[in-house]
Amino acid sequence: MDESIEQVRIHRQGGAGELEAERVALAPPAAGEVRVRQVAAGVNFVDVYYRNGTYPLAQLPATLGVEGAGIVEAVGPGVTGFAPGRRVAYTGLMGGYAAVRNVPVERLVAVPDGVALDAVAGGLLRAVTAHMLFAHVRELRPGDTVLVHAAAGGLGLVLTQWASALGARVIGTAGNRDKAALALAHGAERVVLYRDEDFVAAAREFSGGRGVDYAIDGIGGATLLRTFDAVRPYGMAASVGQAGGSVEPIDLMQLGRPRQIAFARPSVMQFMTDLALYREGAQAALDRLAAGLRVPVGLELPLARAAEAHAALEQGRTSGAVLLRTAS
Repeated sequence: MDESIEQVRIHRQGGAGELEAERVALAPPAAGEVRVRQVAAGVNFVDVYYRNGTYPLAQLPATLGVEGAGIVEAVGPGVTGFAPGRRVAYTGLMGGYAAVRNVPVERLVAVPDGVALDAVAGGLLRAVTAHMLFAHVRELRPGDTVLVHAAAGGLGLVLTQWASALGARVIGTAGNRDKAALALAHGAERVVLYRDEDFVAAAREFSGGRGVDYAIDGIGGATLLRTFDAVRPYGMAASVGQAGGSVEPIDLMQLGRPRQIAFARPSVMQFMTDLALYREGAQAALDRLAAGLRVPVGLELPLARAAEAHAALEQGRTSGAVLLRTAS
């Protein structure tokens, strides 16, 4: 029998006000599916991009959200290894803004004892992103210098800790002193208040005058082009978002003389479409969480108030992870 559950959906792409809490019928789990009663769903900038039309949606109405964590409630035919009561999580799968949902078993990961469900709900996507960036886009080596923009944001804090754990030195940017202090407490060696200081000059000073080995930019807009100037010759800049404005077409000559740098525009959502890479990244994320990777929660709201979470994220009023708590 179908169950009536709470979801947050959009019927058209646009502003945060398009997010609406609704009751929706949920069928029993089909073959190969697991029903998960969610404890929390993570809110990420990719959700904003799907909501505002930056990224296309296959159909509307759509339930947003691409990660969550909770407890197995029931399993469909043919499912093994995930009995009711098991703590689980997933990422890379639309439909996360829901109190209960059915998840294909191949997307689920078991959450180890000692790892908080909140940390996984708010950190799994970002941790898989860190694994992608540091193991596949450019292998990070001990002693490398890394520039992380928005170092106190949800992704920034994960990147900073991950890079530090690999032996790299991190310089971050932040919008105020409180955010700078948070980034420093999570492994950044230096944090630039970008409104008051030139981050390019600071990054070059931090790296002995040459420029950093690796710069990770989730801001986009004009910041991305300036980020190129913070990278040493034959180093790399990676663009992973556009929180501060769309990423305009890049003239390849901007990467050549005099910069001589490499550029990547990787998509973690595309990365996770390869099931083997998804499992690899999720396991690496869980290993890091079990080893002490911290996912501070900067904002937590009930599921029905998803619009407020989106507005806070877009306006730069958050630090750390943003969670939507279900009524379960």
